[in-house]
Amino acid sequence: MKLENLRIIVDERERKSGIPDLLKSVGMNLEMKTLPIGDYIVAPETIVERKSIRDLMASVFDGRLFDQCSRLKEHFENPIVLMEGNVDEIEEITENPLIFYGAISTVVLDFKIPVIPTPSAAHTAKLLVSMCSRKESHKGPYLKKIKKSSDLERQQLSSLCSLPGIGEKFAVRMLEKFGTPLKVFTATTSDLAKVEGLGEARAKKIKTVLDSKSKHLKKSNQKTLHDE
Repeated sequence: MKLENLRIIVDERERKSGIPDLLKSVGMNLEMKTLPIGDYIVAPETIVERKSIRDLMASVFDGRLFDQCSRLKEHFENPIVLMEGNVDEIEEITENPLIFYGAISTVVLDFKIPVIPTPSAAHTAKLLVSMCSRKESHKGPYLKKIKKSSDLERQQLSSLCSLPGIGEKFAVRMLEKFGTPLKVFTATTSDLAKVEGLGEARAKKIKTVLDSKSKHLKKSNQKTLHDE
């Protein structure tokens, strides 16, 4: 198979990693774009997010990692996290490697996204070439229209994603229907059930979570006549 027949879409910010040059040097057909998520699109449904060990740790600590995983999962069938570098570096970066491994476990078990380690940029390039050359013909467009979301939008979506049975897809539909998270929280069960695909049972579960009295509620400290 000729490598020049293979197409790979690369995020502009990856230029400095040296990987695009390595891909070009073996004859890959590269298209540089500013991607809203991920770093390399190697097939219409396969996107790779490349992170150095330090990047990965930084994104664990600032909370970006899981946010990125949910966006990758939302838009692509086969997202992959590629972890580049020497894993021994973890000892230098953090006193508690368990935080790192906990995050990796979450990515693999909860998001069902494989994490593939590579020791260097040269190996990363080889892995990308092999992923790209798996099938002769890729059907469908490589690039999807994915809007970059603002911090406010992310917070609104994640507040709704905390409801039972609500992933990002339903959170977006809820905002399209009600306009604000507050209106979603105060909506009636029957109005919630009208969100496309949500249904009565899920709407009831949501209302139960929102309406049930919390056990944290402080007992009123006013004494009744009987107490006196």
